[in-house]
Parts: sequence; C-alpha cells; structure tokens
Amino acid sequence: MIKTWLKTGLIAVALSHSFSAFSAAKTDEQAERAKFDAYVEALKLEAKEKGFKDEIINSAFANVEFRKKVVKADRTQPEFVETLETYLPKRVPEWKVKKARELYKKHKDLLEKIGQEYGVQPRFIVSLWGLETNFGKYQGRYPIISSLVTLSYDGRREAFFKKELWAALDILQNEGVSIDNFKGSWAGAMGQAQFMPTSFKAYAVDYDGDGVKDIWSNQADVFASAANYLKTVGWNDDLTWGRQVKLPDGFDFKNVVPKETRNRSHWLEKWDETERSLADWQALGLRRMDGRNLPKVDLTAAIMIPDGPDGRAYLAYDNYKVLMHWNRSYYFVTTVGYLADRIAYPVIK
Repeated sequence: MIKTWLKTGLIAVALSHSFSAFSAAKTDEQAERAKFDAYVEALKLEAKEKGFKDEIINSAFANVEFRKKVVKADRTQPEFVETLETYLPKRVPEWKVKKARELYKKHKDLLEKIGQEYGVQPRFIVSLWGLETNFGKYQGRYPIISSLVTLSYDGRREAFFKKELWAALDILQNEGVSIDNFKGSWAGAMGQAQFMPTSFKAYAVDYDGDGVKDIWSNQADVFASAANYLKTVGWNDDLTWGRQVKLPDGFDFKNVVPKETRNRSHWLEKWDETERSLADWQALGLRRMDGRNLPKVDLTAAIMIPDGPDGRAYLAYDNYKVLMHWNRSYYFVTTVGYLADRIAYPVIK
C-alpha cells in the first residue's frame, strides 16, 4: 500500500513538474510573440512615415510571421570545411554543364543580343543563372516580407535587412509585383538571378517593355537584369574572369590577396597592393597549368588562393572583382568562371 502511495506521489510530482515546464515555455512563447508583434507594428508605423501607402503596408504585413527556419539558416555554419576539389564537382556536375550548353543554344539569339547591348559575354549570364537557381527551377518559396521582417527582428544584421525591407515595399508599391508572387530565398533573394530587393531596384530591367521587371518568369528580363548588374559594376567584355595557374617552388605568398579580409573595401585595397602585370607574374615563375607561358597581353592580375597555399591558385582579372561584387565568395566566383568556361569550350554551334 505504501509502495503504491509513493509511486502515485512520484507520478503526481513528475506531472506537476512537466506541467510547470510546459506552462513556462508557453508563457515565454507568448511573450516572444507579443514582442515580435510590437516590432511589426513599429515597422508599419515607420513604413507609413517613409511614405508607403496604407494598402501596400496592410497587404505586405497582413500575413507576416516569425520564421524560425530563416533565423536558423542565417546562423547555421557548415559542418565541415569544403575545398575546391570537393566543391566544384558538386556545384558543376557534368549534367549541369550539359544543361547549360543546351539552354545557351536554345536562347542563343536572345542571349547574344543582350550580351552585345550590355557588353557582357552570354556564357557568364548563363553560368550565373545556372548556379543561382538551377536555370530558374529553384527560386525559393519563402515569403519575402516575412523573411526580411524576421531577420530584421532577429537583430544580427538589423540595419541591413531593414534597408532590404524598405526596398521590398518599394517594389510592391511601384513595380507592379504581386504580393502573392513575392517569394524567394530565406534571406530575401528573388527571382531567377536571386537579386536582393536593393539589387532589384538598382539593376533589374524591363527588357521587353511590358511594364514589369519580371525576374521571376520573363527570360528576357532575367538575362538583361543579370547583364545590367555586371555592366553597371564594371564588367569588361574584352576580358575573361581569370585562369588557374601553377606557382613556382619557393613562391612568396605575400604576393597574393589574403584569404580573409575585413570587408570589400579592405579586399580591394589588398588587390591593389598585390596586382602585377602578366609579364611580371611570368618573370616571377607563374605558368599556365600545362606549363606554357602566360599570355603576352598588357593586363594586370591578382592572385587568389581560396584554399590557402596548398590549394589551387588563380590569376584573377578585373572581371573577378565584378563577380565578387555579386557574391563575395571565392568559391562562388571560381564556380561561375569554371562553368562559364565549360559553356564556351568547345564552341557551341
């Protein structure tokens, strides 16, 4: 009898503790929800002060939710370190090269027309298209406003994401984009070229003149917008992006752009400090991967070693800087260049 009483008592205590924990968690969740709702109301007031129309504000914020998956995606770091030896085959498998070449041929007339008008080689447009969204297939399904509000509220980069939020509201108000179709990546990147809202405002193009800059489903607008981005930030269609090279024994790695820099400005400073003419790099012992001499052209270039001294080395031309403006990642830029080269050679007829 005593054992039964003790057992019943222990169960009652356990249930009491579980209920208390559940109640505390529920209270914390309700408090966090109230805090988020208050933040959203403050954003709506700020949007009104910035001149956005009531109907745009009400429509945009009507179904805004705090999305834990967005915060997790923003904060999650890779579980293991990639190298280009493992990264490139995964990002540019043979099927993607084949698909890129097929789609280049399919859209050849449009791509070459846009490429000529904007001064951007079409292979780079197709490469960006393929790597950003698998040629438009995976554009993201996150509601843009909810993602940007969540990331603003999270606070890690509040100023950045609030700026993107105001740009997103401007798009909804002035660009004829429907809130129902206003979806993208967890970070707020949109369309087949994955433009952030500020990039959309700066570079998106209504190439076919139908009154809408449709980077989601209009191929002409997608290609022209990507080309306009590259052109605007300094693309030179007389150049390629770079080339992999062999470094000589005893090479002084003080001559390369550091793998880690504080920001883009610091990175550009290091580029300026280390770049040399191809003739100078030749004199220092650099050679093409097959051992031949470097091209005899009047160009300057900097050296990138994404995986450090034991990894691949690249001579990077000025267009490399443009691609780093698109996405400041050595791996991303190297992959764009690699796929662009695979699209170009052998020549598509």
